[in-house]
Amino acid sequence: MDLLVVGGSGLLGREIVRQALRIGRQVAATFHRQVAPVAGVTWRELDIRRRDEVATLVRQLRPGAIINAAYQQDDWVTTADGGMYVAAAAAANGARLVQVSSDAVFSGTAERYDETDSPDPISPYGAAKAAVETATRGLDPSAVIARTSLIVGAGGSSRQERLVHNLAADPTRGVLFTDDLRCPIDVTDLAAALLELANSDHAGIHHVAGADALSRYELGLLIARRDGLDDTVLPAGRRADTTVPGPVRVRLDCTETQSKLTTQLRGARTFLAPTVA
Repeated sequence: MDLLVVGGSGLLGREIVRQALRIGRQVAATFHRQVAPVAGVTWRELDIRRRDEVATLVRQLRPGAIINAAYQQDDWVTTADGGMYVAAAAAANGARLVQVSSDAVFSGTAERYDETDSPDPISPYGAAKAAVETATRGLDPSAVIARTSLIVGAGGSSRQERLVHNLAADPTRGVLFTDDLRCPIDVTDLAAALLELANSDHAGIHHVAGADALSRYELGLLIARRDGLDDTVLPAGRRADTTVPGPVRVRLDCTETQSKLTTQLRGARTFLAPTVA
């Protein structure tokens, strides 16, 4: 088995699987509740929260590489413990590991963050991802830890897109923060970069995010315009005025990682630009 994608039924996992199949990789992927509609894959059910299940699956499949794209923002066991179990199984079986992490490991107090900056999370999800990073580096120094930002798909497939579509239909259902900055990335760019890293000899922390720093409100406007929605109805608000936990402004500096990749990490202003008929 060439590649095991843990969390293969999610938005990012499905795109990794599709791209890996296109380049002729032999792919296995895991799902928790439902198999994704992608043919040509060895699908295996897995509860990442169970150490023995993770260890047994990796031992049986013997993949050359593992990309862990599984997470659950409100579940420490899935995100933190599960990620550690994947790292331990990869190390025990000599598999190349790419562990997907998040910009949530940072507090947002710095102007920008590069790969040398140490995590200082202020949310439970950020703490969980920081814990996985620490465990992975200890278990397998040759592994790649790929920190990313808001992932955007197409046709309403990502959390960000669904929120924008819901708010365009009913602006009373929430707000888009004007003071919460991230570096959104297109799911196809992210998947290609992760596969490239999995096939390299690079190790350690890598920042894999989009080139543009945007507020969630600005991102919402771009999504709405691309999808032909009325962007004037989208409600704006400030995260600072709420009790929502997490960092407010996190800019990932991807300069070092981009220098190692052929995949271009495009900014949202580019990949969300409306197509001209």
